[in-house]
Amino acid sequence: MTATTRIAASGLLALVIAGAPARADLAPGRAPEVAPRASGPQEAEVLAVMVDPRTQAPTVVLQGKRDRRQLVMAIGLAEATGIAVPLHGVTPPRPLTHDLVLTLLTRLEVSLRRVVITDLRDDVYYATLHMQTGGGELTLDARPSDAIALAMRAKAPVLIEDRVFDKGGGAAAPARRPHI
Repeated sequence: MTATTRIAASGLLALVIAGAPARADLAPGRAPEVAPRASGPQEAEVLAVMVDPRTQAPTVVLQGKRDRRQLVMAIGLAEATGIAVPLHGVTPPRPLTHDLVLTLLTRLEVSLRRVVITDLRDDVYYATLHMQTGGGELTLDARPSDAIALAMRAKAPVLIEDRVFDKGGGAAAPARRPHI
């Protein structure tokens, strides 16, 4: 095999491995195929609890790990505290309500597997708690702020359905993580 043949074969192999377009895809007037967007809930990170400067309401800022879209939800003051305490690694001298609920679940041998923020309807967010019991899986309706506070304590993932990002106006975050 000559050097020219080896180079040509290597180039052809590289194109095949890299997924070069098929001949029909190069035809004029044919739109390139776009890979389908991943769908379903994506895991999110709790970035911050802060006060909205316009409304003075406490908010929680979440960011999807798959596409980096952000979701900002207004929450109550007690829930803001319930999320901020574990977010900043603080251990209160006495258990807060979410600590008490998690202790109760643990003593009943129920584990929180994940929470899912499922919908946004009429300016109200909805979430579910997914728990494992001795008898199987149990799903409960919950306020997202309470679900997030419990998940952070249980070190369970927080998932957000794509439709919630879509309805909540979640834009992709800048390449650099904002300092909040």
